[in-house]
Amino acid sequence: MEFYFKLTISYQDFLPYYQGLADKVEVRESRGRILWINGRHFRGFLTENGIHGHFKLVIDDKGQFVSLNRV
Repeated sequence: MEFYFKLTISYQDFLPYYQGLADKVEVRESRGRILWINGRHFRGFLTENGIHGHFKLVIDDKGQFVSLNRV
């Protein structure tokens, strides 16, 4: 399954996820569903300006993480 969403979060607001102090990032995908994604999957997208962009999350048939990419 594929889910598309936009994420805009400042560096300061994402820092607890990067440090492992917070766990799940809540996003609303394009069809309105709320998803909770482990913050560690976003670490590679973090810049000094935070995380900004449109993303595609892919999960398998069992609901397990497969990939997260900026689109």
